[in-house]
Amino acid sequence: MIDRRRLESGGLIAFLVLATLGLMLVVSSFAGALLWAVLAAILFQSLFRWLLARWPGHRNRAAATTLLIILVAVIIPALAIAAMVIDQTAGVYARVQSGQIDFATYFQQMHDALPQWVQRPLDRSGLGSFDRAQARIAEGLRNSFRSIASQALSIGRNAAAFLLAFGVGLYVTYFLLRDGETLAPAIRDALPLERSVADRLLGKFVAVVRATVKGSVVVGLVQGALGAVTFWIVGLPAALLWGLLMALMSLLPAVGPAIVWVPVAAYLLATGAVWQAIVVVVSGVAVIGLADNILRPILVGRDTGIPDWLVLVTTLGGIEVAGLSGIVVGPLVAALFIAGWQILTEQRRGHAIANPDAADAPRDDGG
Repeated sequence: MIDRRRLESGGLIAFLVLATLGLMLVVSSFAGALLWAVLAAILFQSLFRWLLARWPGHRNRAAATTLLIILVAVIIPALAIAAMVIDQTAGVYARVQSGQIDFATYFQQMHDALPQWVQRPLDRSGLGSFDRAQARIAEGLRNSFRSIASQALSIGRNAAAFLLAFGVGLYVTYFLLRDGETLAPAIRDALPLERSVADRLLGKFVAVVRATVKGSVVVGLVQGALGAVTFWIVGLPAALLWGLLMALMSLLPAVGPAIVWVPVAAYLLATGAVWQAIVVVVSGVAVIGLADNILRPILVGRDTGIPDWLVLVTTLGGIEVAGLSGIVVGPLVAALFIAGWQILTEQRRGHAIANPDAADAPRDDGG
């Protein structure tokens, strides 16, 4: 006869699984807003506590003030920059469509400026005229600008949905800030894990969120701003757009912003803009490149324990799956994966040390 308690426990677990899946389905439209609300609450929790220390007992006022600071210092400037980037993107796209910007001509100029010892291998490989490369790259860039322009139009058409998600995110952030000190222990105690394991996983979650947002996003914005200023100095069109691309590329380990400024410097040098190319190279190496080495240790404070190659793969995969939120989701999943396996390995080693004879005990196979 089936144990009644085990049956009831199994029924409760099945109910919780179904209820959890149902809740995820219901809130899936606001998944991005909820994620960024959690990130904002984690990042600005220290500011909330600082305000609460000055207004003891006034949690609502401290949370509202923190939210106002987030709105004024982060969200409004980000929306203004996004509007300028969209405007520059639309301008560049219009110039590409009208033929004022001809990528094929630019690549041909670069080829003609190369020394003969570089041109000859390219000619023998069939890339001397850059016909196929020109067509593919030019079409790829046109498609990219077309995609960005269509996304901008989509945002305009779905302004109501965007504003609704934006409002939900701010609303949830307020309550996470105000009640975070009680919500975190409640979530930890509700997890079907040992207390020490739950503490380590939650600690890893917070550490990766802070490292990713502060150490990657903030550093990326700084490098993108430096790149935009550099491109503006040398007179490149749509400097803010190229700066945004550098900020996005800075999220990728190893390559980083160099994937943008190196080809730009090569093009400037090949087309005779020598001093502009020198400025881009010097800025890329001595200013933009060093920003990561100086700012990341200050902002991150501690290592997340994720190898660079895994950060690269999970960041790209996260962006593919979750869009912009994948910048955080990808490395976060990787960090929790590594932490979980480390905990399991430590527990198995501890069990083996506590029971040294268990591994050597003969098995009874029934034979």
